[in-house]
Amino acid sequence: MRRSRLVVFVSSLLLAVGTALTGAATAQASSVAATGGYVALGDSYSSGVGAGSYISSSGDCKRSTKAFPYLWAAAHSPSTFDFTACSGARTGDVLSGQLGPLSSATTLVSVSVGGNDAGFADVMTTCVTQSDSACVSRINTARSYVDSTLPGKLDSVYSTIRSKAPGARVVVLGYPRFYQLGTTCLGLSETKRKAINDASDHLNTAIAKRAADHGFVFGDVRSTFSGHEICSGDSWLHSVNWLNIGESYHPKAPGQSGGYLPVLNAND
Repeated sequence: MRRSRLVVFVSSLLLAVGTALTGAATAQASSVAATGGYVALGDSYSSGVGAGSYISSSGDCKRSTKAFPYLWAAAHSPSTFDFTACSGARTGDVLSGQLGPLSSATTLVSVSVGGNDAGFADVMTTCVTQSDSACVSRINTARSYVDSTLPGKLDSVYSTIRSKAPGARVVVLGYPRFYQLGTTCLGLSETKRKAINDASDHLNTAIAKRAADHGFVFGDVRSTFSGHEICSGDSWLHSVNWLNIGESYHPKAPGQSGGYLPVLNAND
């Protein structure tokens, strides 16, 4: 009986020690992940256009201290933080000018890109200034580009990120839906608003597939922006901003902190 009790005691002790060691190893791994290097890549949705508080040294890239990468870095204190996202960036711009900080020491990468390749600015200009049919036609052209050409461009970006930062967790951020439908709202017609939302969904689907095929995480912000689209009464997105036209259809500061940051936090 005594020997049986001793065996049970020793087994329990070893199990407790093993659990403690496993927990310590997990905590250590989490700590390393949290304090490694973070590199924020991409376009204006990552740089923070529309959020204000732009870093003067970033020039026309308009990197904001209210953008989600800056907020994440301030909260997590990574060992290094490189913020290279830039307003207007396309996939080629990311490849040619943003990837320098990536290395084997990089543990987290965030990136949003693809909207400018698909002609985001021209789509919105057409839809704001022209007819329903012209808007839908321009959107259909953009959708064709997303189907035929964008996947290869995203592949180039994602493959290069992985080669330069082989151990990093890569979070690919998508784009919100722009309009709440079925509401009384000045501005674009319901036809235009629905076509723009559908185009955003189409783009997100394409980006998510390419991200998954590269083993990256897709950060879908449509749910966090739900209820905060244009026409919602509590919009986290600028509509046409006549005082600063470049901020039109970009997230405000609450869109960065409430729409994008929680998605990165959930997937970092």
